[in-house]
Order: sequence, then structure tokens, then C-alpha cells
Amino acid sequence: MDSTREVEVVVVGAGQAGLSGAYHLRRTGFEPGRDFVVLDHSPGPGGAWQFRWRSLTYGKVHGMHALPGMELTDADPARPSSEVIAEYFAAYERAFDLRVRRPVDVRAVREGTAGRLLVDTSDGVWSTRALINATGTWDRPFWPRYPGQESFRGRQLHTAQYAGPEEFAGQRVIVVGGGASGTQHLLEIAPYAAATTWVTRRPPVFREGPFDENVGRAAVALVEDRVRQGLPPRSVVSVTGLPLNDAVRQGLKDGVLDRRPMFERVTPDGVEWTDGRRVTADVILWATGFRAALGHLAPLGLREPGGGIRVEGTRAVADPRVHLVGYGPSASTVGANRAGRAAVRDIRRLLAAGEPAAAA
Repeated sequence: MDSTREVEVVVVGAGQAGLSGAYHLRRTGFEPGRDFVVLDHSPGPGGAWQFRWRSLTYGKVHGMHALPGMELTDADPARPSSEVIAEYFAAYERAFDLRVRRPVDVRAVREGTAGRLLVDTSDGVWSTRALINATGTWDRPFWPRYPGQESFRGRQLHTAQYAGPEEFAGQRVIVVGGGASGTQHLLEIAPYAAATTWVTRRPPVFREGPFDENVGRAAVALVEDRVRQGLPPRSVVSVTGLPLNDAVRQGLKDGVLDRRPMFERVTPDGVEWTDGRRVTADVILWATGFRAALGHLAPLGLREPGGGIRVEGTRAVADPRVHLVGYGPSASTVGANRAGRAAVRDIRRLLAAGEPAAAA
């Protein structure tokens, strides 16, 4: 007996982007369970937020935008963001009866028959006419490679494994990375650690003044241009720079954010630069970002020679059945909301035109 289940749309991922897409499907007449299904590999609601370190309180979260149709109100800024946002997402799923199926691992998306896609998962196979991919980046931490890295006798970890500053008490810590996570880690760890060293590939750029709509639009446009060319997206913060808030100003004044250029090699007891300078360390914390988690889409052959997936709006240019939300220019929380709406609008047009032909 064929156990493949058929729906009109499969949504992969139930973070901000996936829930936005599911909300707009529901709002425009698609019935969860019958017309669409949301598959999420996480153990509970909250997207990547549920895995963030407890010291990242809700009051420290920069630019968390409410999901469409339901505001996040009266949140205690002193509570961990992992708790606040997980509870909010859970309430949102209940309020709109989104019926998220979890934990479900999506293993591969491949060509089916009659112009449909087959979504192979740990919960069986789904046949769908369109796919909203909202898998984010948390599952693909980026570890750069440097000579001697395997020889280091101390501990190496990535932001994805960071649990809080207390575990670094009395240790000498090198933080690698010039993004928001790197600066947050340094500011938290410095009061506990014996010493901290900040290393980045490029000099950090701190942004003065408000992050208004014009600045945001210009930054998103630069990221959008990359994905339109089929290049891997850069983060929005790589274009906008780091916000120069009071905590950062104090870190600069205290010397915590005294940046050094990238070292040449890792040694058994630390790192070394080309001029012979060395820093001894107990820990190297790689705050080096994440890459889009898109391996399950590989059977569709969507990647361009430049290494990314060429996207117009949210639609994969190589296959109009596939929409990427929370990817590239829509990676911010407000961008994910807008992308979910745009993807559903395009999918409705696609389905109304009849069964799509298989991708060329």
C-alpha cells in the first residue's frame, strides 16, 4: 500500500518564517492537515530561539518582531529569550491551530510524478505541489579551518554550543568573529574570564545613529542582490555594521572590544600571528556564524555555480514550486514575516494556474 500523503503545500520549519508562511496559508483558506502541513525537527515550539543561551535575556534581543496576527506583549525583559519566545510561539501555534508536526526530520526533497515534489521525512513521505522552506541556519554552524586547529589542547566550541559566561570563569578565552554574537559573548565573558582576546578577519564597523527604515531597506537590498545572482547570502549585520549601544561603548572603553587581526595558525596552547606574536588560551570560542540549512534540497539541483540558490522574491528561480523564506534578505524577523506572506501569494497563483510542470 502506498503510504505517501498528499497535500497542496509542505512547510519545512516552524521558526518565525515557517509560522508566518503557515499563518498566511491558513488565513487565505488552506486547511492545516488537509491542504498543508508544517514539519519541524525541533523538540518543541520556539524555532532556533529555544536553543539560545540563558544569559541572552529577552531585554537583550535586538529587533525581535512579532508574528503576524498576534503581538508578543508583557514579556519580562529579564527572562531568557529562549523561554519567552518558545512560549509565544507555542501560544501562536495554538491560537491559529497550525498543527505543527514534531519532531520530524526532513531528509530529502526530490522530484515526484505529475509535477509534484516528494518530501522524504522521518515521519514518512509527503507529496506536495509547493514547498515553503523555512529551515534557517542554526543547524549549520560554520567552523573555519586554520592550520594547527586539531593540535589545540584546550576547548573549542561554537556559538551554537555556548551556554553562558559562567563556564569560562578563570579561563583565558579567545573569541573569533566580528558579528553581534562575538561582541555579546565577549561582553558577557570578560567579567568571569582570566583574560579575553578578540580576533576578527575584518575590522569591525560600529554603526552610529538609529537603525531606521531607510538604513534597513538599503541593507536588505544588498543582501537581496547577492541571492538574485545565485551567491550565498551574507548576513544583514555584515552590511549594516554593529549597533553602538551603551554596553558596546563601555566594552570599547574598558578594552574588552580591543580587536586583533586574524591569527595565522592555532598552536597546542593558543594562537600565533605571522609576526610571531602569540596568545595563550584555554578556550577558543568560534562566533563565526551559520550557513543556510538546505542540504535536504540537494536532489532538486537548485544551487548555482556561485554556491547559492538564485531567488527572486522568495521563489527559487530554478524551480517555481520551491520558496525560501528566512533566507538571505528575509533572514530578519520582520523580513521573515513579509516573506511568508509573499510566498503564499505566489503559491496561490501557481496552484491556481494548474499542476506545475517539473522543474527544467
